[in-house]
Amino acid sequence: METAEVIRTRRSVREYRDEPIDPSLLEELIELATLSPSSYNMQPWEFLVCREDATLRRLRGCAYDQPQVTDSAVTVVVLANLDPAAHARPILEDSFEKGYIESEQALERRIERIEGKRDDPLEDRRLWATKSTSLAAMTLMLAAWDRGIASCPMEGFDADALCREFGIDPEAYDPVMLITLGYPAEDAEDIVRERKHRRAVEELCHYESFEPDR
Repeated sequence: METAEVIRTRRSVREYRDEPIDPSLLEELIELATLSPSSYNMQPWEFLVCREDATLRRLRGCAYDQPQVTDSAVTVVVLANLDPAAHARPILEDSFEKGYIESEQALERRIERIEGKRDDPLEDRRLWATKSTSLAAMTLMLAAWDRGIASCPMEGFDADALCREFGIDPEAYDPVMLITLGYPAEDAEDIVRERKHRRAVEELCHYESFEPDR
């Protein structure tokens, strides 16, 4: 599909066919998600990919028993790494080798600056990581729909329960969202019904100065 068509036709779909996603295609979609932009290019995302029935049932138990988790072919737990400098050195050394950083001194200064963010309050680090990780999540959903795979982003889950169930340290990783993936059912309500209301551009777009819509 053309990019505009992908964006215009993607819906949050909760009804799926009983059809698996080829593992190589799934890996391709994740690889495309990794091309998303991120602050300082630190790429603070991790993906817990749940495919097996038993794993999906465990995950559904953390998601208030929502059926799309187990009806999907795959549900991805999108995690944000709360250590801003977790991958700083190899990423920035690559930037130096490719000429994006002008000197070794500048490289070390940049690494030091990012490592200093480890001392930021947890909530600041969580917000920082969530912003970039959400970009990767959207890329994953658009890439999936381009290949005919529907998705549904989910905020409705118990993050504490999820961390306990899957052995995730909540001080190190924040579960940002779940994304269900699967080939949509032919009569999926979210596709066959008319799209829900979208605010008009003239209502929400502000040029040169901001005048809030009250």
